[in-house]
Amino acid sequence: MDGIYSKMRKESDKLCLLVVMGVNSRGEKKILAIEDGFRESAESWKEVLRDLKERGLTDPLLAIGDGALGFWSAVREIFPAIREQRCWVHKTLNILNSLPKSLQARAKAQIREIWNAENRKEAKKALQSFVKSYEDKYPKAPECLKKDQEALLAFYDFPASHWVSIRTTNPIESTFSTIRHRTQQARGCFSRETLLALVFQVALSSEKRFRRIKGYTLIAKVLKGTVFVDGVEKKPEVQDSGQKEAECAA
Repeated sequence: MDGIYSKMRKESDKLCLLVVMGVNSRGEKKILAIEDGFRESAESWKEVLRDLKERGLTDPLLAIGDGALGFWSAVREIFPAIREQRCWVHKTLNILNSLPKSLQARAKAQIREIWNAENRKEAKKALQSFVKSYEDKYPKAPECLKKDQEALLAFYDFPASHWVSIRTTNPIESTFSTIRHRTQQARGCFSRETLLALVFQVALSSEKRFRRIKGYTLIAKVLKGTVFVDGVEKKPEVQDSGQKEAECAA
């Protein structure tokens, strides 16, 4: 989920598009909703999510988004059992904004080490290293990272082949970059109606070119509740024959 801003006819007016993209059991990416609303508003997001539920959307397993409080408040109410994954791209930008430009390149590389770690243990180790690097002089940066630590690392509980698709909201960002380009060229001369019409047109065209996510054959296992640890399927423990005989005798 994401909120995409575009300029309208008046220089001061911006339309926020509340966008929901989903992945079905076959690994196909689908645009589920595009509504105008307020990005930080829980009520706007609740309206979008309620509509999806009424249209037959079953409870999703994972929601991916940035730190917009309105969205997370809404999704927890409408889909209380959902897992949360914070977008690493948005989080990285927020962290870098708390640091001087002279340190941003180094910090960005350190952040990349966190979400590129092979497992949760190594990711937490890299995260603690980042915290120690900046907590004395620039405490806002590590605090921004620590407060969403668990939600940032949720992807480790899913197949490793899915990680590239679920760590960020990039699929939405890339789809709507065309819209931003078109509206910038037009210098904000769109009305609400014409902008929404353009968005739907571009979205439908883009959806035809979407590729299935990597590792889509594992989605069935995820839906059945198969446990994944650090991206690897956890096999059920097999009892030895001696233990089985003891249990039968008991």
